[in-house]
Amino acid sequence: MDQAIFPTQKTERIQALDFLRGIAILGILIMNIQSFSMPEAAYLNPMAYGDMTGLNEWVWVFSHFFADQKFMTIFSLLFGAGIILITEKAEAKYGKSAGLHYRRTFWLLVIGLIHAHLIWHGDILVTYALCGFFVYLLRKKSPRTLVIVGTLLISVHTVLYLFSGASLSFWPKEDVQEIQSLWAPSAEVVAKEIAAYTGSLGEQISQNSSTAFTMQTQVFLLLFFWRAGGLMLIGMALYKWGVLTAKRSKSFYKKGLIIGWLIGFPLVAIGYFQNEANEWHYSYSMFIGSQWNYWGSLFVSFGHICGVMLISLSDKLFQFKRRIAAVGRMALTNYIAQSLIGVFIFYGIGLGLFGEVERIWQFVITMCVWALQIAWSKPWLDRNAFGPLEWLWRSLTYGKVVKQTRAN
Repeated sequence: MDQAIFPTQKTERIQALDFLRGIAILGILIMNIQSFSMPEAAYLNPMAYGDMTGLNEWVWVFSHFFADQKFMTIFSLLFGAGIILITEKAEAKYGKSAGLHYRRTFWLLVIGLIHAHLIWHGDILVTYALCGFFVYLLRKKSPRTLVIVGTLLISVHTVLYLFSGASLSFWPKEDVQEIQSLWAPSAEVVAKEIAAYTGSLGEQISQNSSTAFTMQTQVFLLLFFWRAGGLMLIGMALYKWGVLTAKRSKSFYKKGLIIGWLIGFPLVAIGYFQNEANEWHYSYSMFIGSQWNYWGSLFVSFGHICGVMLISLSDKLFQFKRRIAAVGRMALTNYIAQSLIGVFIFYGIGLGLFGEVERIWQFVITMCVWALQIAWSKPWLDRNAFGPLEWLWRSLTYGKVVKQTRAN
């Protein structure tokens, strides 16, 4: 019976996956910090808000090339791999996995909705849960089929955006004005957003929930479902091929790193220089201009993965790898903790610095949060079986209080 299924213990975990997940959850903050601290438009359009000269520009360029969509790509791949890992173990022990998967995914959806509407609108958990309901059905397909279907899904967003950009001249005037306002909002719109996030708790939740609703409907249908769902399927394939678990040769990972970066970074660079040449105008940068990084990030991410796997296979940096793997084992807790820290620093409920912190100082804060999470994760797991939210998630999934004692 499903009720007799127990959570994965520490000794059963694949350390390379935990290490990669730790790198991903830390890397995600490089981009998320921009959303915590600046008006929404600045996340996609660097010219929409804030200083873009000197060190601030260099921080944005570094973030764009190495982090933008890269670590979220890795995390999406890992989510797909996790579905295979968990369901295969359940099916091997109990002959079925559907009940476990859908309970687990349902409670992730609940946690994500709370996170998105009450804490931070940029939540990705809702997207993962909604996609998880679907991709589970394809988990037994061959790796080749998973890659083909995944790539086709990822391509849908490109088709939608290229068509939208090409047909822009035929749009109703009011729709074009709305797009312009979203891409480069007026000073009045920006001031209202800043006032909402630095205002009362009710104002913050209202603004946050409204944005979250848009993310979970319009943006989900235009982007998140296709990209996240497709990446989850590819992640399943990479797991089956042993790519995400350090089972391939060092030669494979060295070639993967070189090829991934040699293809990915030039694509990202072309997009960057094209957007600069078009002065980040919405008619180009929002549509065609966004696709260079959209696809380039896939290759850069694969290069990142291969680099992490090479470190996993190395005999060096043992303590570092243990620390980062602990961050990965507490990925849900650390992800939500990043949001809580961001809300405290930038929203009115805390220090109220929203809209006031330049990009260079955002990166300094990011590194401080990294240090904090690297410092706390391993000591917590030395004393406990799971991170606090991992324990809650498991308890809800299994319908009983899971023992929070140190695993063997």
